[in-house]
Amino acid sequence: MRRTKLLATFVLALSSVAAAAAQESYTSETDSYAVELPSQTWKAVPRTDGVHEHTEFINGDRSDGYLRVRKEVVDGGASLSNFARGEQDTKFRFLPGFVASGKEERFAGRLNGIVTGYEYTSGGKPMAGRVYYLQADPRTVYVLHFTGTRDKLGRIQNQTDAIARSFRLK
Repeated sequence: MRRTKLLATFVLALSSVAAAAAQESYTSETDSYAVELPSQTWKAVPRTDGVHEHTEFINGDRSDGYLRVRKEVVDGGASLSNFARGEQDTKFRFLPGFVASGKEERFAGRLNGIVTGYEYTSGGKPMAGRVYYLQADPRTVYVLHFTGTRDKLGRIQNQTDAIARSFRLK
């Protein structure tokens, strides 16, 4: 009996070490955030848009999962819901085949906020977006915008949630 408990404890400790080793930590050099990537499949890729340097996160292939992180300054009294609806009306509504999920969920992590979703098409493929709006302070919102093919993004929702939960300010 004692040998079985010892073996079970050893296996549990070994599996938690393996799980921790699979996670990768990323700390932005240009922005003030850090995030844990749930597997080595997720890669941080620097990108320059001509003026600013940003980092994108890709889950193997862009269609399997793609993340952009933005920092937004909002009016002091603005709610996250209103901000999210405004973004949807100005940025996403014009995507081909756009359909809003129609629901908004509360989200709890190191920073709390809301999460919304939508679907669209790209090159004839059904795509999806999942957007986390995380409130850093009354005037600062971090937007974690995930996109990918509809079926693959749905399958990795546990990973997108884990990334958003791990998001923290430096």
